[in-house]
Amino acid sequence: MKRLAILASGSGSNAEKIMEHFQNSEIAEIALVASNKADAFVLERAKKFDVPTFTFSRKEMDAGVLLQKLQQENIDWVILAGFLLKIPVELTRAFPDRMVNIHPALLPKYGGKGMYGSFVHEAVKAAGEAETGITIHLVNENYDEGRIVFQASTPLTSDDTPDSIAEKVHALEHKHFPEVIEGLL
Repeated sequence: MKRLAILASGSGSNAEKIMEHFQNSEIAEIALVASNKADAFVLERAKKFDVPTFTFSRKEMDAGVLLQKLQQENIDWVILAGFLLKIPVELTRAFPDRMVNIHPALLPKYGGKGMYGSFVHEAVKAAGEAETGITIHLVNENYDEGRIVFQASTPLTSDDTPDSIAEKVHALEHKHFPEVIEGLL
């Protein structure tokens, strides 16, 4: 059985869908939910599924504390679900092709540093895009540049707002992310 760790910085709606998906799985278990924010709601979501949690600072992550914890827990795969810090090179090297992220746009558009959450949806709206979507990709040393493993799109209209775009994107994330993770395993 594969042991998965979810890294998240906020609410954790994607993390919850992943925990639901794998709660009775014979393939994988969510062994840890870790966050760089002690007040992140994802930690409360993890409690509902009896998943252990771990919090750390950016400084601790950069010093290898997170990597050490993942190794102690015998983690096979790392799932980034709304995790906002750049992953240190040592961590990406410890999980080559075993770290996956979801991005709320169709990469390579609207990716890179500072492009997360509402910033992405505002940029998509400002550009007048006819569609947007999600990209699930492996993680490397650069923001949003790892190998793309899955994309799904949704049409947009001129009436869409950044908030309605976010709703459409969240629906795609919740539908596809757990299934794609299982497929990667």
